[in-house]
Amino acid sequence: DDVNLHLQLMPCQEDSLEETTTVDPSYTISLIRQLIPKGSSVEKEFSDKQRVNSDDRDSTQPDNTDPSEKSDKQGLPEERSVSPKDQLEECGCILWDLAASEPQAELMINNLVIEVLLENLRTANSSRVKELCLGIMGNLVCHESLVAAISLKKGLIATVVEQLFLDDVKCLSETFRLLAAILRSSAYVSWAQALLPDEILSRILRIVGKTDNATLLEKIIDFLSTIIDNRDVIAMLIQPLLKLGLVDRIIGLLTTELERSPDEKLDRSGSLDLVLHFMEELSAIHCVSKAMTSNDRLIKVLVNMIKSPDKVEVASYCASVVIVISNILTDGKHLVPKISRDLPFLEGLLEVLPEVPDDDQARYALWSILARILAQVQATELNSSSLDRFASLFSGKFGLIKDDLENQVVDEEKLTPEDALLKGWISRCLVAISFFMERWIEEKSSQGNEDSIGNAREVLSYCQKALS
Repeated sequence: DDVNLHLQLMPCQEDSLEETTTVDPSYTISLIRQLIPKGSSVEKEFSDKQRVNSDDRDSTQPDNTDPSEKSDKQGLPEERSVSPKDQLEECGCILWDLAASEPQAELMINNLVIEVLLENLRTANSSRVKELCLGIMGNLVCHESLVAAISLKKGLIATVVEQLFLDDVKCLSETFRLLAAILRSSAYVSWAQALLPDEILSRILRIVGKTDNATLLEKIIDFLSTIIDNRDVIAMLIQPLLKLGLVDRIIGLLTTELERSPDEKLDRSGSLDLVLHFMEELSAIHCVSKAMTSNDRLIKVLVNMIKSPDKVEVASYCASVVIVISNILTDGKHLVPKISRDLPFLEGLLEVLPEVPDDDQARYALWSILARILAQVQATELNSSSLDRFASLFSGKFGLIKDDLENQVVDEEKLTPEDALLKGWISRCLVAISFFMERWIEEKSSQGNEDSIGNAREVLSYCQKALS
């Protein structure tokens, strides 16, 4: 299943090959021949290779036909009177598709396809040719049984990494897809080491910061997520990436997506979620979360997202934001006092509760934020005006808390460690709310305002009952 996620068929043929494993080997070899740059050293190497193969076959089964000139029933593009440019593109597209089949990929590698692709990457002036070569490689390296041998090809790693300095969006997209596939494989070490120089990582981050293309953004984030998912690779690359400004680049991506017009957001509906989910992954890494705690711009952006009236339109948006905030507050306890007096933020958090009832991680994160904030407020001396505002907020929004608690009842006998932690956060919140309500009721009672405190008494009673 993992392989299927990363193999990408080239959608440029009207009639795709239905069963690539049944394609005549001679047809595949002929396609490779069409991609060889004329007059290159690989041209002679390829001819010598086919001559040896032919001699080997002749010794067992005589055949006077040049294997590279055979074709299966589909015929080569050259037989259908297409221009040299179109012929090369069609051959490249077919090979891109064929490379998704492991038997075909092995056949291609045994017939110098990597050498041919490398020569094109080094010498071709056409961005389309380079895109095709990178796309074919991207599929070839998805086959775990072949990836080690592919990676040992002289000059391959350096040549692929050099493609990061191209300005063509499609070439960059395929380069990042190829690198992501490689970093998921057993051959990741040498490739990760090749990415270490500051020049390379700075270029990657510049692309992150300036891309406006949704497909390229998707490929970059998949590549960066792959780095995070591999412990050895993240250990190698995370500190250099942080030093070169990873957090600022990701914040820039987030703010760019938030500032887009409604029409742009509609066209790029998945881009914001993509960025937020990646921030969620990043914030789970201790050293990254620690770096995030000192970034006032990030805190402001996240808090404003929770305060936004549009937040409830997308549940996954809410979930990612509260998880990132929770992770940041775990390492940035100094931030809690700064946000604890922001009542619109607190109100926004309560409004998120009904948006994440089935997301255990988001719900845990949300209650942990509420508990930290309310504990901070509880430890602060509140004047009468502040107490009024907190009491009013909880009286008006308590239905959201009540619904969440009653819809998420956990059997005490089946309590998991995570459930126990969540129960602790909720209890701290209810204790704090009880504290505010008791003080407010006491103050209002002394002023003879009995009529105004009925709702507050109901809230207090519910909290006390839930805590008993």
